Amino acid sequence: MKLNWITAHRRLLKLVWPFVLTVALQVALGVFSLNILSAVRAYVGGESLWSKGQKDAIYALYRYADSGHPADLVQYQQALGVIAGDRRAREALEQTEPNTDVAREGFLAGGNAPSDVDNLIWLFVEFRDDEDISHVARLWREGDRLMDELNLIAIRLQEAAASRTLDLDKQRALRQNIQRINEQITPLTKAFSRSLSDLARRVENLLLLINVLAAATLVGLALWRANRLLSQSEGYASALRQSEERFKLAVQGSNDGIWDWDMRTGAVYFSPRYKELLGFGQDDSSLDFATLTARLHPEDRERAIEALRRHLANEAHYDVEYRMRTRTGEYRWYRARGRVLRTPDGVPLRMSGSLTDATDRKEIEHALQSEKERAEITLAAIGEAVITTDTQGQIDYMNPAAEQLLSCSLTLARSKPLSSLFRLVDPLQRSHEMRLPPLQSGIQLPAISQNHHNLLLIQHDGQEISVNLTHSSIHTHDGQVEGQVLVLHDLTREHQYLASLSWQASHDMLTGLVNRREFERSLLASLATADSEHDALMYLDLDQFKTVNDTCGHAAGDALLRQTAAVLQQQLDPHDLLARLGGDEFGVLLSHTDLARAEHVAEALRQSVLKLNFTWGGQSFSISASIGLVYLDQHPVTLAEVLRAADVACYMAKEKGRNRVQRYRPQDSEVSLRYDEMEWVHRLHRALEEQRLCLYAQTIQPLAENSDGEHYEVLLRLRDEQGDLVPPIAFLPAAERYNLMPQIDRWVVTAALRALEARHLGPDKPRLGLCAINLSGASINDEQFLDFLRDTLRNSPVPTTSLCFEITETSAIASLASAARVVSELRALGCHFALDDFGTGMSSFAYLKHLPVDYLKIDGSFVKDMVRDPVDRAMVEMIQRISAMMGKHTIAEYVEDLDTLNMLRACGVHYAQGYGIARPQPFYDPRPVPAQITAPDRTTTSP
Repeated sequence: MKLNWITAHRRLLKLVWPFVLTVALQVALGVFSLNILSAVRAYVGGESLWSKGQKDAIYALYRYADSGHPADLVQYQQALGVIAGDRRAREALEQTEPNTDVAREGFLAGGNAPSDVDNLIWLFVEFRDDEDISHVARLWREGDRLMDELNLIAIRLQEAAASRTLDLDKQRALRQNIQRINEQITPLTKAFSRSLSDLARRVENLLLLINVLAAATLVGLALWRANRLLSQSEGYASALRQSEERFKLAVQGSNDGIWDWDMRTGAVYFSPRYKELLGFGQDDSSLDFATLTARLHPEDRERAIEALRRHLANEAHYDVEYRMRTRTGEYRWYRARGRVLRTPDGVPLRMSGSLTDATDRKEIEHALQSEKERAEITLAAIGEAVITTDTQGQIDYMNPAAEQLLSCSLTLARSKPLSSLFRLVDPLQRSHEMRLPPLQSGIQLPAISQNHHNLLLIQHDGQEISVNLTHSSIHTHDGQVEGQVLVLHDLTREHQYLASLSWQASHDMLTGLVNRREFERSLLASLATADSEHDALMYLDLDQFKTVNDTCGHAAGDALLRQTAAVLQQQLDPHDLLARLGGDEFGVLLSHTDLARAEHVAEALRQSVLKLNFTWGGQSFSISASIGLVYLDQHPVTLAEVLRAADVACYMAKEKGRNRVQRYRPQDSEVSLRYDEMEWVHRLHRALEEQRLCLYAQTIQPLAENSDGEHYEVLLRLRDEQGDLVPPIAFLPAAERYNLMPQIDRWVVTAALRALEARHLGPDKPRLGLCAINLSGASINDEQFLDFLRDTLRNSPVPTTSLCFEITETSAIASLASAARVVSELRALGCHFALDDFGTGMSSFAYLKHLPVDYLKIDGSFVKDMVRDPVDRAMVEMIQRISAMMGKHTIAEYVEDLDTLNMLRACGVHYAQGYGIARPQPFYDPRPVPAQITAPDRTTTSP
């Protein structure tokens, strides 16, 4: 295409070069003529300014000679400035090396137009040796000489006027000299002007003659070229007729459709084969470009039209494939190709081309492309690296996973041997490199895959990756080997995942420390070794963690735990083990240490926490820790007992004021007590899991004649592992100390309501008067327990008016506000309240008016000896009288005999309870109550 373009332009150049050259010469001549004329006109204009300046200077100086007025002298000097500027310009241009900058400034000072200055300079410099220009320059110099004489006269006038010596004779003589110069310069100015006018006329005549000769030359050249073109056109017409005949023969013999579009007339020729491809008859004249455009597939129409537009704009070849609807209505694929014929200046004249039916080829290509895309998508989607090679082991293909695994693109790896990208070795025998069996083309091998597990892939840069390898040979349809395929499975993620799982299984996610499981495993290993007598165990609990959590939220609590873990780790040696056991509890195992170092490390840990100075949201918190220390030379033999001993020691540290280290000593009685309580906590958990808690009921007898139904109190009992009953005094202190009472109270309330439902609701059941249920002080202070009570009572069929909740006087006094609120809210639901153990507090009567209870249970210490002790009797009578005044009923406890019962009746006490009335009996409910007690949470314990 480029060669044809060059050839065409060479032919065009041969044809038009005389015209182009003549026109170019004429244009250059015109430009030159215009420059000369413009310069001559500029000199004519400049001469006018020069002459006017001379006249103005002479007249101004003449007036000054008459009047001596300074203004006339100033006008003279201004007029002289125009002449001086032109003089400087002339002198600068007459130099051997003309100074155009000085000349430009001079001409501008002489009043010449800025646009004429360059022409003035050019004409003088280029033609200063010309006779006409030299004559003008001589006249110019003579004028400047006369102006010099005039300037001397002006100087004499100025000096005489300044010295006041200008008399009439001197004035007359100077005026005569001015007149003389004026008479000399006037003919000189006329000669200067006439010379410039003559020069302009001669230049115009010369230029006119030159242009006429150039035009005549162009006309003659055009006639000569036209004659030659006419001769050539006759030859071209003959060649065109022959070409058309050959084209017609080629169209008739071609299997493709041929079309020809004359863009000057708009006529389009379609060969018979073209019409046949579209289903039109040979004589059908309805086929045109508009019809073809309308039959293009909607998805291909814009692309086909754009291809034609780009070709006509000489931007691309015309070779496009599109779908077109045939006469029968079906769409078929066609390939259209063509080329446009243009004028020498690039305007399209006509376009010819061919049309080929490409439907069969497109269907085959589409099927192959779909198959290729499915294969590529499948290979790209799988996580394994897939590599194919030829029989020489050179790479043909790699999927994206292989490119990522080998850190090399397919473009760079193609045709390279496998060995240049990686090596495969056995990690147990690194010196032994695994080599794939050689392949030979043209042989037949069974298509059997071979697997190799746990290999080490070593890249060319030395990076090592664990992989599994599967490879097999690739066969042609006749079974010949043409290559092999390798599938590499990267085991990095599996190894990382296993390592991550292993780390997560043994570490705490929040602090990064080992967790309870790993800590107990290490402690158990320590107990099993002979060096365990040199180890020490510490149990550390943060004292103010719940305050931070409740005040600032869990994010602050998490930050506190992370900071605590960091400061604790700083106090330990690398071989010591620090773990987070859960919540705000940490464990420390000191290996190979003595007791002195263990106590020193424990104290260092305590002080590091105390100095933490935790700040959150602008609020500062003082943090401390309680630490339990167990030196393993005195440890029990099991893991559970060691951990329990550390827990007991930590709890004792909290009870003794917190922020301290408590060493575990088995012989300490206080330690033994706490150890027993801790044991009871575990026994309570097992009892709840095994459903060994049970309820008993003890009758409360009304001392008046009338009775409104059964009245009794529900009591909690525990059956031990052998089935024997355990009284509450044995396990309730431990439950209260370790904050288990709210959970136990939940169980009691749930079980009691179920038993009441089974015992009193239904036909032929005894009428229920009042059932008393005890609540602990911890439950009274628990907001969640109050919500639990409301929900449980609303969902139970047992009427709330038959329920009476008992709280001890000491619990009520300890949390009077909470107790009053609980009593008020439950009384609003219809429940009754009794104040148990009344009289034991020093301020019982003072607090009584703040608690809206219905019953006062007189403490049994006053009742059991009231028959023999008048003071106890007086206390009972006083409580009764005050209760009657406040409208409350009284219940006497520990009634053991008939004499006590009669005395209580005589005192006006309303109810009696004790072994003398009835012993507690099982309160049976056939439906088991699920355990609700959870493990004690150090964050909510208030020892």
